Amino acid sequence: MQSRLREIYEKKIVPELEKEFGYANKFAVPRLTKIVLNMGVGKAAGDKKLLEAAVADLTAIAAQKPIVTHAKKSIATYRLREGQAIGTKVTLRGKRMYDFLDKLVTVALPRIKDFRGLSKSKFDGRGNYAFGIREHLIFPEISVDKIDSIRGMDIVVATTAKTDEEAMALLTKLGLPLVLK
Repeated sequence: MQSRLREIYEKKIVPELEKEFGYANKFAVPRLTKIVLNMGVGKAAGDKKLLEAAVADLTAIAAQKPIVTHAKKSIATYRLREGQAIGTKVTLRGKRMYDFLDKLVTVALPRIKDFRGLSKSKFDGRGNYAFGIREHLIFPEISVDKIDSIRGMDIVVATTAKTDEEAMALLTKLGLPLVLK
């Protein structure tokens, strides 16, 4: 079964973008390629349980098991050694990617207190969009009673768009609340 957001993309958004930007065919229209969720756990250097809890939380949010990221080099001021586990990340593609984006737009982002939208300045120049979330509690899978600490996370939405303008049009039509800031 196909994702609800994927159907909307194929039936409604592709023809709109094709007309708006004058693409030759539907295969030239920008599309999502992947969504990467990254949760850094700085205190994990001293406590393995924090890293395990972060992995469990990210697994619940993404519906996919994340990998543990390790430090590339030692930094004495942060008491960090090369190869030490410092975070966790997961790359979503296909149906899980569309399901996550749908949940993010319809459920999670509206739960942020005093939310006014995401900044349009977070594009990288090549059609990808990255933003951060301060509290992972906005996702319905996370129970407030069972968490040990509130963690933030980075979310990167990668597209095939050539320019930021094309990517902005795609993400806005997919429901991401982008505003000028």
